[in-house]
Amino acid sequence: MQRRHFDADHEDYRGTVREFLAREVEPHYLQWEEDRLIDRASYVAAGKSGILGLGVPEEFGGSGVTDYRFRQVVTEEIARTGTTSFGSSLALQDDIAIPYILHLGTAEQKDRWLPRMAAGELIGAIAMTEPGAGSDLQGVKTTAVRDGDEWVINGQKTFITNGIHSDLVIVVCRTDPNAGSKGFSLIVVERDTPGFSRGRKLHKVGLAGQDTAELVFEDVRVPAENLLGTEGRGFIHLMENLPLERIGIAVGAITAARAAYEWTKNYAFERKAFGKPIGDLQNTRFVLAEMLTEIEVTESHVDRCVIALNAGELTAVDASKAKWWATELQKRVVDRGVQIHGGYGFMMEYPIGRAYVDTRIQTIYGGTTEVMKEIIGRDIAAEFT
Repeated sequence: MQRRHFDADHEDYRGTVREFLAREVEPHYLQWEEDRLIDRASYVAAGKSGILGLGVPEEFGGSGVTDYRFRQVVTEEIARTGTTSFGSSLALQDDIAIPYILHLGTAEQKDRWLPRMAAGELIGAIAMTEPGAGSDLQGVKTTAVRDGDEWVINGQKTFITNGIHSDLVIVVCRTDPNAGSKGFSLIVVERDTPGFSRGRKLHKVGLAGQDTAELVFEDVRVPAENLLGTEGRGFIHLMENLPLERIGIAVGAITAARAAYEWTKNYAFERKAFGKPIGDLQNTRFVLAEMLTEIEVTESHVDRCVIALNAGELTAVDASKAKWWATELQKRVVDRGVQIHGGYGFMMEYPIGRAYVDTRIQTIYGGTTEVMKEIIGRDIAAEFT
């Protein structure tokens, strides 16, 4: 069946994305992976090419695109080229950092930050996870205490995507220790603020080029106007952005699965064993058939979720369903792809080998599969209360 998800404008844009990746990313990507750091200049190049800041209104220097299918095109093309670390860094900027500023920022905050974020000159991050608080954000211990016209922040964060490159960090802080879930707020800390420092650049299993770091806040004083959104509603603000974040991960998962299938299919009919291509062996054909069928079924559902997101109808529960299913499928497809590649699948010079290590985090960040199922299960149980 023909996929009718994209129109001519999306396909024209796909050409732009392909040219950008071929020119600015693919020639340098393996070096970035070896260096364990994406070149900051790639963000600026992405901004100039219209690959970054798609959702930022034109008045702030962005493309003003509200149709998430254009972001989906970017994700598909990044998956096709196997430049996953770059894609992860870009997604943090476009699907998380920028939307928080866009949806919660004051007029002054938007004027100050959005133009440079859309241009790739200002890199954002969000600091939620702590050494003792991951999926359970109620365990956050980083505090922000009001002192006159300033907030004083103390605490530590870990596993922060774009942690090394980030110029502004949206920090989840406990501003009222006695208010439970209503005691959290979001406060923006800018680079070079006294008391704000980077810890280790973490050495991960995969996504080598995408910088992940520890952040430390020691009596960090920021202006009161750096509060993002409403004091005490930080937890609610996080929940409001989760559908976009999680469908972004789901899109990344299904596009990566599709790319892994294509690499595996091509390899299966090039590699010969027992006098014929291994794709002619019944077991290989069965595995390829399973991979393709599961991908196409999941792709249709994710496309449907993207349309719901565009219409403002995608719920946190539906995004959770797509996130856990697509990421678990990605793991299965990539693992099967490695098996069909045999020993070559275990080599990092092959994209399927790099995909193998890059894939594992997908069912963990953005909310683990177990947390996704709990969210869905609670929604089911609510029908009977």
